[in-house]
Amino acid sequence: MGLFSKIINGLSRTRGKVGAQMNELVENAKELDEDFFEELTDILVMSDVGGKLSSQLVDELKRRVQSENIKDPAKAKELLKDILVREMIAPPMVLNDPSVIFVIGVNGVGKTTSIGKLASRLKTVGRRVVIVAGDTFRAAAAEQLTVWADRAEVPIVKRQEGADPASVVYDGIQAAKARHADIMLVDTAGRLHNKTHLMEELKKMARIVEREFPEAEMHALLVLDATTGQNGLNQAQVFMDVTKLDGIVLTKLDGTAKGGIALAIRHELNLPVRYIGVGEGLDDMQPFEAHEFIDAIFG
Repeated sequence: MGLFSKIINGLSRTRGKVGAQMNELVENAKELDEDFFEELTDILVMSDVGGKLSSQLVDELKRRVQSENIKDPAKAKELLKDILVREMIAPPMVLNDPSVIFVIGVNGVGKTTSIGKLASRLKTVGRRVVIVAGDTFRAAAAEQLTVWADRAEVPIVKRQEGADPASVVYDGIQAAKARHADIMLVDTAGRLHNKTHLMEELKKMARIVEREFPEAEMHALLVLDATTGQNGLNQAQVFMDVTKLDGIVLTKLDGTAKGGIALAIRHELNLPVRYIGVGEGLDDMQPFEAHEFIDAIFG
């Protein structure tokens, strides 16, 4: 199955609701009047885009419709898609060799599976990957991560539960150097109830990388569950308070009838979506492409 086909299939629930509502609006509209734009705003709000951003997007559509003298609702829909794509586009995340990627997120968002899928994807494009089980706080975290490392057929570095995460990162660096790895993926604990401890833990791991692996570039990706909707914004804001983020891995998009949270995150927090999860398979982690994402939702 091709990349676009996977996204189309993975976003079928989102497209089934948002796309159907949009198509019904376009088919029934006789003109581009205030009723049309109000209903369009409601559709965007209900798809988790958020009230403020939905209004801004529709206002931009109104301006474009007027300036380009558009009368056809179908053409207005295509124009909206163009506006949404422009909202989502971001410069690519460049991973030079070697790179260390800290993968961050609360329990239950799909962080472990995302690391395994990301490792597999990077390996598929020719990168040598090492996984580091830096979440030593959550019970059985390393064991669960090992299952995914085995599935992706990449090595994993781990210690016993309760070990100092920075010491595991140190071991991971030695393993990455010995294996001439290009990418080191580091799992981290997501204890939002104790932001101070989380911040210090992340800083300590970063200092180890700076000292022991100075040639490596450091990145941080935040994993968010798309089904949590606007709550994902709150999670992202908390993590942004404790560390610099390079972008979002948005999981479980195949499990939600919405999808606008990706737009909300990009706009509200200026954080690009880097990868999306559209299934349970090892190869179901896809790089985010704005055109394909918007097309997959709206058809």
